[in-house]
Amino acid sequence: QVHLVESGGGLVQAGGSLRLSCAASGRSISDYAMAWFRQAPGKARELVGAWNWAGNELYGVDSVRGRFTISRDNAENTLILHMNFLKPEDTAVYHCAARRGPLATAPGDYTHWGQGTQVTVST
Repeated sequence: QVHLVESGGGLVQAGGSLRLSCAASGRSISDYAMAWFRQAPGKARELVGAWNWAGNELYGVDSVRGRFTISRDNAENTLILHMNFLKPEDTAVYHCAARRGPLATAPGDYTHWGQGTQVTVST
């Protein structure tokens, strides 16, 4: 079983940047398809982006393309979400998730979840 812990959230002004980390323990992230989701108050959880060890990646929310990227830190067994040019509509709780098998877009396809980290973007 893999255990996921997110960190790096906080309050940032619009136009700023944040770097979220998802530290995995118990298993290597290379054994899983990994993803970042976000959930704003009153809204459904939505896919930000997904990544696997083969180098495949996809991004879910159109509005983050060109602003958010996913990378990994091999030594730390950590998945990273780089968020640039943040907007108030990016405000949400960001969750890391993992699943066996190919990349997927639906939250229900992922079996392991972190507790989430709050990102708040002010105007």
